[in-house]
Amino acid sequence: MIEILIEPLHYPFMIRGFLAAIMVGVVCGIVGTFVVLRGMAFFGDALAHAVLPGVAAGYLVAGGVRSVLFWWALGTAVLVSMAIGAVSRAARIKEDTAIGIIFVGMFALGIAMISATRNYAVDLIHFLFGDVLGVSWSDLSLILVFGGMILGVIFILFKELVILSFDQTLAQTLRLPTKRLYYTLLILIATTVVISMQTVGVALMLSMLITPPATAYLLARRLPVMILWAAVLGAVSGVIGLYMSFYFGIASGAAIVLVCTAFFVVVLMIKQLRAIGVIGKSFPRAPDSE
Repeated sequence: MIEILIEPLHYPFMIRGFLAAIMVGVVCGIVGTFVVLRGMAFFGDALAHAVLPGVAAGYLVAGGVRSVLFWWALGTAVLVSMAIGAVSRAARIKEDTAIGIIFVGMFALGIAMISATRNYAVDLIHFLFGDVLGVSWSDLSLILVFGGMILGVIFILFKELVILSFDQTLAQTLRLPTKRLYYTLLILIATTVVISMQTVGVALMLSMLITPPATAYLLARRLPVMILWAAVLGAVSGVIGLYMSFYFGIASGAAIVLVCTAFFVVVLMIKQLRAIGVIGKSFPRAPDSE
């Protein structure tokens, strides 16, 4: 067993992969908690797909230099998130409608750009399905810096974001800057999506953002405990997924997502069995804001 655990660590690309998976898992778990509480899963999915034209444009403009794609993706993600918020407010339409309009348009533009230029379509495929084993030390630095910034903002604005997530009316009553907090949360989600793209890819990004917090929601009674569970589950899923990828030869992003899903299914089954008294008491109720 020890040899099985140590063998992948003989390869530098696996060490970088493990570090990236752990960092991304923690950030996705914590940010995803607020996504789950606010019911913004569709927004996370749309944003992950909407950065595709930015990545394709960056690759084309930079002449195939992959190191600049992060900045193109980040700029696109922030602009799209702001556009979704602006359209939903200015046009007085529901947020999910604004998300659907922009999401479909941007994703279609990205597909058109990739399909029209064959010489870089293959190079960009890892953005769709992830390439955590191709993470470089510079990529790790970007994940560390921006992941730290995300967690720092959440730490500073934790109480405000909690109130906004649980009761927007209460936030307005307390005269909190709800509009600025809302856009701040959008930017946090956008940045999280971008730093996670190389780990699991655009197609599977939503799972890392949603599944660990959803699993933690079933396990925790209080919000801080839910956040801790989500971070741990995200990191552990990344590590186990990479071991599966190494030994079974499957795509790393898919393996990580499958582990996340397996955790959720197991916890849900145990919760249901306990709820009907088959194996004892039920899990704690849904988390509150205490």
